[in-house]
Amino acid sequence: MVEKVIQLRCSCNNYPWGKKGRESLAARLCEKTNPDFRIDNDKDYAEMWMGTYPELPSYSLSTGQDLQEIINAHQEALVGKSVLDKFGPDLPFLPKILSIAKALPLQIHPNIELATKLHEQDPDKFTDPNHKPEIAVALTKFEAFVGFKNLNDIETLFQRLEPLKQFIPTTDGDEGPSSFSDTALKSLCRNLLFASPDTVASTLKSLRSTPRSELGSHSYISDLIPRLNEQYSDQDNGTLVALLTMNYLVLEPGSALYIPADGIHAYLSGEIVECMARSNNVLNTGFCPRADRDNIDLFVETLSFKQHDPSEPILKRQKSQKGQNGLTHVFTPPMAEFNMLVSEIPAGEVEVVSPIYGPSILVVTQGSGSLEVGSGEVDLPEGAIFFVGHGVEIRIRATEEVKVYRAYVE
Repeated sequence: MVEKVIQLRCSCNNYPWGKKGRESLAARLCEKTNPDFRIDNDKDYAEMWMGTYPELPSYSLSTGQDLQEIINAHQEALVGKSVLDKFGPDLPFLPKILSIAKALPLQIHPNIELATKLHEQDPDKFTDPNHKPEIAVALTKFEAFVGFKNLNDIETLFQRLEPLKQFIPTTDGDEGPSSFSDTALKSLCRNLLFASPDTVASTLKSLRSTPRSELGSHSYISDLIPRLNEQYSDQDNGTLVALLTMNYLVLEPGSALYIPADGIHAYLSGEIVECMARSNNVLNTGFCPRADRDNIDLFVETLSFKQHDPSEPILKRQKSQKGQNGLTHVFTPPMAEFNMLVSEIPAGEVEVVSPIYGPSILVVTQGSGSLEVGSGEVDLPEGAIFFVGHGVEIRIRATEEVKVYRAYVE
């Protein structure tokens, strides 16, 4: 008989934007169920990956076998026929825990068409032909730059402040500004990204001395400039793009964002559960060393303008019918690769989650209890990570208040 519930051993990476040592939730959770993982307080720990992506795959905690190998040997039993027919045996989603100490690179993820092209041209850098829409659920206070501000707000800001007028695009044969549109915004972003280091530094210096009253609803710019300058110097073009054209959002725990393919974003601080389509493709043009930046023209041409208001990226949670005792909600992004359940169970209570007709991965981010499947029961401590195969009902019994996030597809 195929084992359908498998406790996993996962790993962390060490990107420089991660939190240091035990300050990193990703590292602390990883340490709890990976006997080979030891936290070094001098290292940065950014992401714990959970799944089958080959760069940082998960393994069975009990046998050490690669999760993808287990799935490959029992495809229909673990994935289910409908998901197998649609996506094949590879899990179509990749959940992570992120611990963010400073801004991630200003980035977009290419759509499927461009990802396929880039993968063919440079498979070492672009390691798959897939797109990468994603969600981010806040576990703590979470700051992020996501999508673009309202066009009128951007135009007003650049017209009002003298140091910014140099970046306003002009039309051919006309010295005045073009009518402000998404096309004009694309040109504006290009101008900001191609600005020289000295121009970036002088512009940021001028903005720092601008009275807050002149910044209007964007007065947070004054607060964030010194912080971003300390993280990435006063010559980083990403600071101009993020502060002047993008939505700055602060989310409370339990709130979530959706980032579409080609959606510009840069996470700034906090601890999150992230889940994305199965991909690791990215184009970076700011908040990173200049040598690590991708082609600016390619970045600008790839930009999408689907989110033009601070409310648009917000992904609302809804009650899930899969939670039989009413303790489970679901985030349903507009994509086929996954949804995300969150079960929040008070101490002493039980949640029964109906069968999911596809594969899933769950992680305990807080609290402890037990996981019951059929007549079997296993401990469910904080940090525990399980793969749950197709068609399995589970019961979560909370010893202390427990929070469980579960990415799934069906």
